[in-house]
Amino acid sequence: MARYTGPVCRLCRREGEKLFLKGDRCYTEKCAVDRRSYPPGQHGQGRHKVSEYGLHLREKQKVRRIYGVLERQFERYYDRASRQKGITGENLLQILEMRLDNIVYRMGFGASRNQARQLVLHEHFAVNGQKVDIPSYEVQEGDVISVRDKSRNLQVIKGNIAAAEGRAVPEWLEVNLEQMEGKVVAVPTRDQLDYSVQEHLIVEYYSR
Repeated sequence: MARYTGPVCRLCRREGEKLFLKGDRCYTEKCAVDRRSYPPGQHGQGRHKVSEYGLHLREKQKVRRIYGVLERQFERYYDRASRQKGITGENLLQILEMRLDNIVYRMGFGASRNQARQLVLHEHFAVNGQKVDIPSYEVQEGDVISVRDKSRNLQVIKGNIAAAEGRAVPEWLEVNLEQMEGKVVAVPTRDQLDYSVQEHLIVEYYSR
């Protein structure tokens, strides 16, 4: 399955809530979910009865779209989460949160996870001083993520940092925007994740 390249605002409308896929636009009155809170398509405003399977599927698709992960990638993450100790749903969200592209976004160096993915692919970031160009790279507790010297004057990164000033940073991260670097101080717990996901529905989807 190829990566989705269409208008991302349709994805937010399909899930019925903001997934913050469009960067700063999601915080303005131009947000598609605020303007049209019904699903896209000619039947979007119709009345639909959602089955139990449909609820499970929608929750899985929502999380996939939040992190920009392909179907097979997501299945691999779930298999790994199910083999770890602890609660499978929480393990899955922790694995996704520790992706490098997500960390770059969370620290404010990327306006969205999709943009953060592109910045990582173009070799603008280093982990513990070493260049990393793999968006799915799994960051560990204690790792330091920094903008590489050659990329510190990029207007897009400077603009993202300016927009991120004053925004709350997750408590499991430390960020110094002036020095263009941040540190992962802990693996996030479930109550530190700031979006509405019912991960138990994802577990039920794969357990059917």
